[in-house]
Amino acid sequence: MNHLVDQYFDSLTDKRVAVLGIGVSNRPLIRMLLARGICVLACDKTPREKLDAEVLELEQAGAVLHVGEHYLDDVQADIVFRTPGMHPDIPALRQLRESGAEITSEMEAQFTSEMEAFFEVCPCHIIAVTGSDGKTTTTTLIAKILEHAGHRVWLGGNIGAPLLPQAADMTPTDIAVVELSSFQLMTMERSADIAVVTNVAPNHLDVHKDMAEYVQAKKNVFAHQSEAGKVILNYDNAITRGFAADANGTVEYFSRQTKPENGVYLEDGVIYRNGKRIMAAADIRIPGVHNIENYMAAACAVEGLATEEDIDEIARTFAGVEHRIEFVRELDGVKYYNDSIASSPSRTIAGLHSFHQKLVLIAGGYDKKIPFDVLGPEICAHVRLLILCGATAEKIEAAVKSAPNYLNGQPEILHAQTLEEAVRLAKQYTVPGDIVTLSPACAAFDQFKNFMVRGETYKTLVQGL
Repeated sequence: MNHLVDQYFDSLTDKRVAVLGIGVSNRPLIRMLLARGICVLACDKTPREKLDAEVLELEQAGAVLHVGEHYLDDVQADIVFRTPGMHPDIPALRQLRESGAEITSEMEAQFTSEMEAFFEVCPCHIIAVTGSDGKTTTTTLIAKILEHAGHRVWLGGNIGAPLLPQAADMTPTDIAVVELSSFQLMTMERSADIAVVTNVAPNHLDVHKDMAEYVQAKKNVFAHQSEAGKVILNYDNAITRGFAADANGTVEYFSRQTKPENGVYLEDGVIYRNGKRIMAAADIRIPGVHNIENYMAAACAVEGLATEEDIDEIARTFAGVEHRIEFVRELDGVKYYNDSIASSPSRTIAGLHSFHQKLVLIAGGYDKKIPFDVLGPEICAHVRLLILCGATAEKIEAAVKSAPNYLNGQPEILHAQTLEEAVRLAKQYTVPGDIVTLSPACAAFDQFKNFMVRGETYKTLVQGL
């Protein structure tokens, strides 16, 4: 039993705790607080008439609901759990800090998050992965390799179930493997024992003030390490390579393009760690050079915790993470793939490079204020038919037509109002041997709750052709 968890929640027993956001990730936290007799204010902008049954059950269990447009008005709390997607400096939160979040004392309310609390009470080593692209696959690989090596592993963060409600069952010999987004990292004051940064490219600039803030958030995954910590960086990415200067602990690199003095690299189709052969890159079951990078990052992270045999076995058997270049079906000689996780230009580019022919690409979605100029030339080089839908359709088309390698009508560009229409157009305009991929380069929020719902919808539509 992890007594740190009991100590932490005992410290909250006489506090009023506000949980901002009543989505899936925060509901286990609310239930946990209520079970310990803690006063909980559950706050969400969703109007009461649209709340689901589970939220109403939380209210019946004792949670005080603050919902609707003005859900943060008159909230008074000693502890505030911020949902990760909420920028910590929005006006409503500033107001809570400055005036409205004082209850029993004159001290300013303490702001935290489920993940920050988990880092405080976790009794075991934490391996954390962040980056603009590849974090989910890399996190999953690390967990699977460690499990194959015989470790008891807890997987969570920006993937899977919340970890704080599970912390009571963790022991010091376990390993927690955590995927962390920039939103989760923004206010982090603790870092993982082993931190992995897969890469950094422009992303989430609709939420972050600027690129500098986004980069700084990523640094928090290792910024608070001691000298005993380790940070693993992508040497081939200029931004992450520069992170080494700010590291307190050991720095290791992974690289496809060079041989770093300390780390994992690719040479003549073979992956090595400090000169020792790990595996052939051809043994990796999931396609794409970006997945070679993901495996190299994972190999760095599990050094001393797993063998080369463990790594090679997972490479040969792991079929990939759902919504990441996921094969859906073959129909009339046309193969359909679901790459809905590709919510940025860099992810879509990586997906395009995973195939050895020109593709039929379905793209477009919510506008995260990311420039598409780097995407245009790649689409011209790797796509024969581009089907655009969503809020960013016009911006992506403009980037393609302004690319230096664009030829009039190559690629052909079609527009669709919905994903359903896009899939119908794909079937209409394809021939045997074609590959169709949904790789939007954008978030899903203009039409879907998240990329997972978008991916499931796409798969349903394709299966129904």
